[in-house]
Amino acid sequence: MKISAHDRSLRSRLDCFGHRQGMALPHIFAIACVLAALTACGKKTEKEAGEAPTPVLVEAAVRGAVDHMVTADAILYPINQANVTPKINAPVKRMLVNRGDHVRAGQVLAELESGDLAAAVNESNSQYQQAQASYQNISGATLPEDKNKAQADVLVAQQVLEAAQKLYDNRVALQKEGALAQKLVDDAKVTLAQARGQLQTAQKHLDALNQVSQRETIRGAQAQVNAAKAHYDNSAVQLTYAEIRSPINGVVSDRSVYAGEMPASGTPIISIVDISQVVARANIPVKEATAIKVGRPARITGPDGDLAGKVTVVSPSVDPSTTTVEVWVQVANPGEKLKPGASVRVAIIAETIQNTIVIPAAALLNADDGGQKVMVITSDSVAHERRISVGVRQGARVQIVSGLQEGEQVVVSGGLGLEDKAKVAIQQPKAEDEDEPAADEEKKPDAQKGADKDKGKK
Repeated sequence: MKISAHDRSLRSRLDCFGHRQGMALPHIFAIACVLAALTACGKKTEKEAGEAPTPVLVEAAVRGAVDHMVTADAILYPINQANVTPKINAPVKRMLVNRGDHVRAGQVLAELESGDLAAAVNESNSQYQQAQASYQNISGATLPEDKNKAQADVLVAQQVLEAAQKLYDNRVALQKEGALAQKLVDDAKVTLAQARGQLQTAQKHLDALNQVSQRETIRGAQAQVNAAKAHYDNSAVQLTYAEIRSPINGVVSDRSVYAGEMPASGTPIISIVDISQVVARANIPVKEATAIKVGRPARITGPDGDLAGKVTVVSPSVDPSTTTVEVWVQVANPGEKLKPGASVRVAIIAETIQNTIVIPAAALLNADDGGQKVMVITSDSVAHERRISVGVRQGARVQIVSGLQEGEQVVVSGGLGLEDKAKVAIQQPKAEDEDEPAADEEKKPDAQKGADKDKGKK
């Protein structure tokens, strides 16, 4: 029979024990057999008695509301900003603000050299006044020379017509008496017709002068007045451009020139940002962004705390490089503590799900197949494994889509490693220790205790 190394070692130790105690080897083996039998009996007795219940903490599944929160990292931007660029090319006469100064809309920020512009305004003003005077002379004067001549022509034509009419009448009377030939009567008739035509032509000429020439002359004078006024207004506006004003309320974030310098054409000389409110721009995955609507409440978490805001922009397109949607969250910035360019965390309430089953997130356990489960405690204090379908999470709470009913008790502490159909003992949550202030009092040094007592007496 082959003896294992373990048996040989055990036999050697027992042999040494027997030599020390003066006992024979058979006696020693007998004692070992008795000890082994007693140990086996003890284990059997413990198993028959049953294992002790596992202590657990439980909470009931409740029906309520849960917010679908979408969180993402974001970068802060000012609510409004302006890069102020001069509209004219001129040296800087003086700067009236520095970086960090608060300005209001319409406030003068800088002045440019404007002597030549002021002279141009005076010149155009003089031209405007001259055009006005000319217009007054034309519109208020008597009839011009052409009109006087046309009136004279009409008067002469009337006199000629009257003479021709008398000649014709006399010859007709003489011809009836037989004292004048018919040919002379016909000649007088032709002369009368010509006189009438001349009168009509002169009258038409006069009417044309009254209705057209004078109106066009006045219109031309009015056009000259308008042109002079436009030139004057343009010069006056150019002069106002010498004063550079702020288009918005805000803070001066940059000032690139100093007095005496000539700003480059088209280059901003002052930058202003309005940070009374800030906008956090976050790139959110398309799947989550579909539930976000403009106006939904949101919060921004930064180094200076947590601020409430709302969604103001949801981009209608997807960024092809990141496959995300840009969402803007706007919040008030009291004290201007939040600075543009800083990184923050945004939390957007995409939707509020009403009338749903909610349990603590601590009750969730990982199932063997990769899903999720909870341990449900029945009225007989027995744990039952239950597979569930999880919806949205909100902090320490989670929505249960299926697998649980309202009022069922789930294990929130002690469920890890708890087997299905195991006996449990439901524990009550520990209350806050009311004696803790007294314990803290005991830890105070004697001198501090005395000082506190004296303060209480006072």
